[in-house]
Amino acid sequence: MADPAGQAGPRLAERTTLRLGGPARRWVRAGTEQDLVAAVADADTAGEPVLLLGGGSNLVVADEGFAGTVVEVATRGVAPDVEAGGEEAACGGVLVEVAAGEDWDALVATAVERGWVGIEALSGIPGSVGATPVQNVGAYGQEVSQTIASVRTYDRRDRQVRTLANADCDFSYRHSRFKAEPGRHVVLSVTFQLATGTRGAPVRYGELSRVLGVEPGARAPLAAVREAVLGLRAGKGMVLDADDHDTWSAGSFFTNPVVDAALLPEGAPAWEQPDGRVKTSAAWLIEHAGFARGYGADVGTGRARLSSKHTLALTNRGAASTDDLLVLARHVRDGVQQRFGIRLVNEPVLLGCDLDGA
Repeated sequence: MADPAGQAGPRLAERTTLRLGGPARRWVRAGTEQDLVAAVADADTAGEPVLLLGGGSNLVVADEGFAGTVVEVATRGVAPDVEAGGEEAACGGVLVEVAAGEDWDALVATAVERGWVGIEALSGIPGSVGATPVQNVGAYGQEVSQTIASVRTYDRRDRQVRTLANADCDFSYRHSRFKAEPGRHVVLSVTFQLATGTRGAPVRYGELSRVLGVEPGARAPLAAVREAVLGLRAGKGMVLDADDHDTWSAGSFFTNPVVDAALLPEGAPAWEQPDGRVKTSAAWLIEHAGFARGYGADVGTGRARLSSKHTLALTNRGAASTDDLLVLARHVRDGVQQRFGIRLVNEPVLLGCDLDGA
């Protein structure tokens, strides 16, 4: 069982991919679903703020730390309803229920190995399974919403366990019901509906199709898709490496903005959206606003900079503070707005800090 009293934990800088953040007042490690629900319910009863911590990959924590309870989600379990390759799987695919604390990339590796199709292009994304539906995590033409069948949660408002079908999750680009109602839902497990076979889903992302040597819409072997995606991500500093400060980041710091077509800068990438607007590239906007890879040496202390591999990642060069990172983020965001009239929005969760300060 989780210790109801909790204990002092490490600085959050030791548990986030940015290596930033001060200490928490209280720390509870929840290794079972029952412990997870109990830890959150106990904190709620005590009126204590709660931070659910998985892989720490999409989180920016204030230098002062967190004046509440960190609940470390350490649940484990990957349970397919049938074995891939069996007669039933060949007909209808496989339903896989995965505990929230499981490592996301480890799940993708398992899926590729066992012939489960539909999440292979999401290889190399750090973090836990439970975090993926919140942001509707996506990359290289795939989003988790395409394969999520249901999400099992503890509803902190109603104090009960609920199962939400995909249609009830309100998924959209980097958004979901869970993000729209911050703090209400504790993800306990996610059930994926995956096809089975040896070839991945149709490749929908131009850069990936070029690396694989296939036409857009064609399919490639699962293992080849995973290898190609890992290579692309590594080239952008998006695969964690303790020795590479370009990976000391929260991944993409800004979401790709969706704007009216009339606001799209000339030459900017554009992807039409169902509502008639277009999604464009935050990285393109950053670069064309004058912020090159590695930018930031003259911003604040210079200890936080854009990645030398990809302008969409803001990185800790080894001695940065959260304040250093926020100074750079504001500088880039405001520069893009001044140049193009488009205001970028942060993708990571900001805890105890914001981008609207001085």
